[in-house]
Formats: sequence, structure tokens, C-alpha cells
Amino acid sequence: MLKKLCFLLVLTFTSCGIFNVKIPQPKTEFRGVWVATVVNIDWPKSGFDALEKQKSDYLDILDFYSDLNFNAVIVQIRTAGDAFYPSNCAPWSRFLTGKEGTSPKSNYDPLPWMIKEAHLRGMEFHAWLNPYRATFDDKIEVLSETHDYNLHPDWMIKYGKKYYYNPGLPQVQEHLVSIMDEVVSNYDIDAVHFDDYFYPYKITGEVFNDSVAFATHALPQQTLDDWRRSNVDSLVKNIHSSIKEKKPWVQFGISPFGVWKNKSTDPKGSDTKAGQTTYEDLYADPLTWMKNGWIDYLVPQVYWSMDLPVASHRKIMAWWANNTANTNLYMGNGAYKIRNNTDKAWKRKKELPHQLLLARNTDKVQGNVLFSAKSLQGNNTDVVRYLKRKYYRHIALPPVSPLADNQSLGKVRVLNAEENTEHFKFRVEKSEEETKRYVLVYAAKKMKKLSSENSQQIVAKIKITKENSFSVAKDKLKGKKHIALTFIDRFGRESDSIVLHLDQIHSYDTKR
Repeated sequence: MLKKLCFLLVLTFTSCGIFNVKIPQPKTEFRGVWVATVVNIDWPKSGFDALEKQKSDYLDILDFYSDLNFNAVIVQIRTAGDAFYPSNCAPWSRFLTGKEGTSPKSNYDPLPWMIKEAHLRGMEFHAWLNPYRATFDDKIEVLSETHDYNLHPDWMIKYGKKYYYNPGLPQVQEHLVSIMDEVVSNYDIDAVHFDDYFYPYKITGEVFNDSVAFATHALPQQTLDDWRRSNVDSLVKNIHSSIKEKKPWVQFGISPFGVWKNKSTDPKGSDTKAGQTTYEDLYADPLTWMKNGWIDYLVPQVYWSMDLPVASHRKIMAWWANNTANTNLYMGNGAYKIRNNTDKAWKRKKELPHQLLLARNTDKVQGNVLFSAKSLQGNNTDVVRYLKRKYYRHIALPPVSPLADNQSLGKVRVLNAEENTEHFKFRVEKSEEETKRYVLVYAAKKMKKLSSENSQQIVAKIKITKENSFSVAKDKLKGKKHIALTFIDRFGRESDSIVLHLDQIHSYDTKR
């Protein structure tokens, strides 16, 4: 109720400049960006670029969004039956190495480095994989001999100018689960992420020819549409189970097409006129996934402007907020449309900020993800400045998954601290299960003002080393003498705080 009241008070000032009002910034809010690698949309700029250039370009993306206080990157590591890491299930991607099946020089695996660099900046790394798209086009001559198109042609269905894995084949489902399991088992990722490509978007005059699989595997009396949805449901369920069995802290998130159903075909649908829907055309049913607890978060791709008549961002967000349960809900925003779309609303500097404000003031919505990285990096600098000043001035924590248990981290002991001209260095006790991932540093000039509930006092989010130590740069403290330390575990849960006075920090032990 208070959240809604604050929003109404802000709206009261619309006539005299809504965005001159100081906007409260939450302590917990998902702030993510999609980093698309297919056809080198965001990164790398070319598969033929030298390794050092690819690394530099990736760090530029991280630094740009870290400076905006984003807390997650969703990086595409499987685009179309390929891989951005050494895999037993797929060839190296040509979008990374220039030629499919060719490994990077010196057999270098970039993924651990990419994850590490994100973590060093306090950002989660969500591994974005496209499960069903087998090729990006019909140029099969560019495919590796080890691509599934060549190894398992019976798994493939051509539709339009692309090939797709047949979701109705049990062996395809097993293969896709193995791919996800390989990534989860071998890499320190924070989440597995799927986008909106399940069954392909429909093409007029084309038939997705899965009739043999339907005749073989459908249940008696099951319709083709229900059978297709059950195939997607099975994949989602099995991947969720596989992830949680191996690493229960790794989340599973999906970003479906923004419209579940139009109200014209189902009274429970949204007041929209979308040409295709996620339920009826892509055969994906997020409501079932949520009901059964198969996902940790949902990011509907609501890429339209606030009041577009056929698909209003405002109306669609409200629909998802009213129909979400058992999962975190974030909004997917089409930042790529800023000054790059026939809808004139996107010419306005404040179209995206309006959407972010609405999300922040809508119950159930816990953050946003922008598509895609290059939309703001190096572009629309006035929008970037505005976002930094009004929305993202302070660090925020990603929400904890609703599927995580409620076990408390308790209090973590600081064993000792050292000081030099540039840093304070702390060492913390080692626990039986090394769950401490980050430390949050809160700072204030006066002890009575210091509070770990106040996100505006967070001056740093720092990765804890394998030696259970971390350093706080003095320039982050800016003369503040009192700090509080809390610890974030691999589930994203925050510990109780430890309060320290920096003038009395030498040989400090919180056991005292």
C-alpha cells in the first residue's frame, strides 16, 4: 500500500516535472542486461578479432554496466547448436572463433574468465542458452562436422530458413538436458537462462513438420497444441531438476514473449492485440512453470512503449504482476528501440525511464533486464546520464530466489584487519561450507547514522578471495570512520552486520 501511495505522490508532480522529484532507490532490485553473441550483436564484435581485443571489448561492457550499478549480465553462450566453451555436446561457435568447430588459439576457454570478471565487479553471470534453434540460417555449409545437424539429421526440422531441434523427440530432450548439465557442472555460473525461442514464431504458409513425432509420442486424445506445450513443459521441468540436483543455488530463469494470450481468445489474457502469443504460437506456458515451481525467475519481453494501443507496456506489465506466483518477476525492456523505431514514443528520452519507474512501483515486479548491451553503451548518452542520476545511483542487490531455503547466514567473524596507505584488508573466518561470496561495505560518518538497511550507504560490493580475505579501498570511504560489513552467500542471502570503527581497526577480532 505504501509503495502505491509513493507512486501516486510522484505522479502528482507530473505537470511540474515528474523527474525533478528524487526517486527512492530500493536496496533489492534486479538490474540485468542481455549480452547477445548471435551474429555478433553485442560481443564479440567479430569472431575474427584477436583474443585480446575480444577480452577488452567484453570488459568494456562489464565496466559500462558496472558503472551504472547493474548487478547481472545475461551472456549468450549457445546461439544455434554451438558453444562459447569447450563442449562434448556442441562445436565451438563461429561467432567466437570465426569458423565453427575451430577452437580459440591455445585451446583457451574464455568462459571461466568471463564469469570471474563479472564476479569481480559484483555482477551475477547468467548463462544464456538457446535450446531449440539449431541453425541461424540455411547455410549448412558453414556448420562443423560435429554439429548436431550433421550428427543427428533425424533430430532436425527445417522451418523457414532455419533448422530446429524437434522438441517432441525424447532423445532431443535428453541431449538438451545434458548440455545444460555440462555448463552447470563445469562453471561457476549464477543462473541458466532461456529466451523466448521455444517452438519457432509462426510463418504464414509454412508447416512445422513434427507429425511423425506427434503420432509416435503423443498421449491418446492429446491435441497437437497440447502435446507441443507438454514437450516444452517437460524440458523446463527436467532442466530445473537437473540444475537443483547439482547446484541448488544456481537459478533457472526464462524470458518468454511478452503476451501470454490476448483477451480476445481467452478472458484470462491481457488487453492486447498481439499477432502471436507465447501460449498459442510458441507453445510455452509460463503459468504452468510458475505453478509447479520449475523456475526461479521470469522476464517477460515487454518491448513495447508505455501506451502502444495494440500492446501497451503498462497493461502487459500489470497483467504479469497480477498473474505471477512462486517466482521472481522482472520486466524485459526494449532499450534497442530508443530512437530506432517507428513508434514515436521511443524518440522521447524518458520512455525507458518511465517504464523503469512503473516497474519499481508495481507490486510483484522486482527489477528489469535491458535488451541489449550495445543499446546504451556508446549510444543514447543523455538517457544513460539520466538513468545514472535518477535510477541507478546506488548499488542494489539481486533478489534471492523464492525457491531458496530460508536458512540464515548468521554472523561472520572478522579475524583481523590491516591498513596501508590505500586499503583496509580484512580476513574472515573459514566456514565448513564456503558459502560467502561477497562482502557489502556500508559507511557513515556517525555511528548512529550507520544502518545496513540503508542501501545509500553501500559503498562497495567486493568478491571474497579463496583465502577468505578482501580489501576496501580508502577512497571508497571518503572520510567516513564507521563501517558495517555484511556477507552475501551463493544463494544471494545477506548475513547479519558487523560494525567497525576504522580508527580502532588494528588486530580486530569480532570474537571479542
